[in-house]
Formats: sequence, C-alpha cells, structure tokens
Amino acid sequence: MPGKLDLERALVVGVASSALFDLSKSDAVFRNEGEEKYRAYQRENLDEVLEPGVAFPFIRRLLDLNDLSEDERLVEVVILSRNDPETGMRVMRSVQHHGLDITRAIFMQGRSPYRFMEPLRMSLFLSANEDDVREAIGLGFAAGHVVGPGVDDDGGNDLRIAFDFDGVLATDSAEQVYQKGTLEEYQRTETALADEALPKGPMAGFLGKINRIQGIEDVRSVDDPGGYQRRVRVAVVTARSAPAHERAINSIHQWGLRVNDAFFLGGVDKGPILAVLEPHIFFDDQRRNIDTTSHLAPSVHIPFGELNGA
Repeated sequence: MPGKLDLERALVVGVASSALFDLSKSDAVFRNEGEEKYRAYQRENLDEVLEPGVAFPFIRRLLDLNDLSEDERLVEVVILSRNDPETGMRVMRSVQHHGLDITRAIFMQGRSPYRFMEPLRMSLFLSANEDDVREAIGLGFAAGHVVGPGVDDDGGNDLRIAFDFDGVLATDSAEQVYQKGTLEEYQRTETALADEALPKGPMAGFLGKINRIQGIEDVRSVDDPGGYQRRVRVAVVTARSAPAHERAINSIHQWGLRVNDAFFLGGVDKGPILAVLEPHIFFDDQRRNIDTTSHLAPSVHIPFGELNGA
C-alpha cells in the first residue's frame, strides 16, 4: 500500500507539462497553426509518447524517494497544465509510459493553474512558460523557469541539487548592496553583518522539505552505517567569496537548514563547476548564469528580486 499523503508534511511540487516533457513540436503547431490545429494534433498523436524534458530526471528522482518511507508519502508531484482535459490525456499517458508515479493533475484550458499552489501546499512550481513563472513569483510562490534542452536520464536513484544563494535561498537584499556600490563596500557590509541572518528567499522552503528527507536518510545511515548509501546531496554554488561567505553559512544555519557542499566562486564562471558537480537541477536568479549552465546541467531561472524586475 502506498504511504498516506499529508500535504503539510510532504514535499509537493507542481510541474507544467512543458517542464517535464519536450513539447517543442506541439508548441510549434500551436504557435504556427492555432489552438484548434493544436488540439487536433494532440488527438492524432495521443499514443505517441512525449520525450523527457529539462525537469524529467529531477522529478523522477524526487518521486523515487518515496521508497524511504512505508508510512507516508514523502514527495507528491502534480501536473499543472494550460491544456484542457482532453489534450492533457497525452501528457498523462506519457507519464504512465515513463513509469512516473504521478496521479494528480490540474488542467485549465488556456489559463495557468499555479494559483492552486497554496491549497495544495506546493513548495515549488516549474514551467517553461516564463510569464506564468513570473506571475507566480509575484504572488509570493516559489517558481522556476526551466531553460535549455532536456538531458539523458541515466536511470540512477541519487539526487543532486544545486542552488545559487542570493536571490534564491536568501533574498536579494545583499545583492542590491553590491549592485548599488562597490565590491569593497559590499564586502565590508557583509563582514559587519556576518552573524545576522539574511531573510529567507523563495527556495528556502523547498530546501527545508529536502532537508526533512535527508533527515530520514540520516536515520537509515545510523541504522545501517556500513551499507546505506545516501541518495540526496545539496550544494550551494555562489559568486560570493571570503569574507562574504560567512554570512551565507551563518544564514543557512540560523534558518535551521543545511547543505552538504558549498562553492564560493568569487565571480568565476559556474558552468565548469557544474559540469563536474553534475547536479540533476540547478537554481539561479541571474539569467546570464542560466544561459551558460543550461547546456551543462538542467537549469532553472528563479526570476526573483530587483535584478529581475520583481
């Protein structure tokens, strides 16, 4: 029997079909020929399986974490789609074909269903529709715009997640100081405030849910110290460098959260680091970084804060 779903305790993620699957052919029909041709195209190709998209490996691995508990469902993924229910059938058939444990979906013809994030207690919404993501961010939800091509899924069950810090885990308040002054002024400010936690950013709640799952792994590791292989690993990859690194570390600790690894790069290109780290998903608030990393790792732009006009 599957574990019981408690929306307050579980990590609930909403994913648009555009983030989960490669919809480039379908989108081209919609853009070039209109909605009716698009609906006909989806009906004619109902049994043609959609190929994995940018978020597919991440979502599959998240769902696989449910085997860590027999009593409760740790992760729940809900399809949030602008398709109407009829054309959405192709999405759900593709979900079933790929063996994804997703049974819940919201289909709203021509309208974004991200407004249902709150009643479903979602910690994250992923979509390839940037407008929907920006609207969700503007309403205070954690949302990300997937960018770049899909990547091959090697079928493993480990999960590596990488976050930028400012504007992602924390607000962009420190970043604003840097943008309006000099590097030296920024370093002085961050050193003076090293022990003062920054306010939480849009992805801190999601990290908290991931940490809860890591806590279950901690128990497994204690019970089986020689045999259990931890599956979830979290990294921060940030342009901060010493001495500003201390405030980042202290903030995460004071929030009651944790990460396994931290890369303080001082403005060095993140792409080569991610190419070695190989995260299954990377979150960053600066689009120029995402444009670099999206060819090396599945990447998500978080359009939060002043730099993003939010």
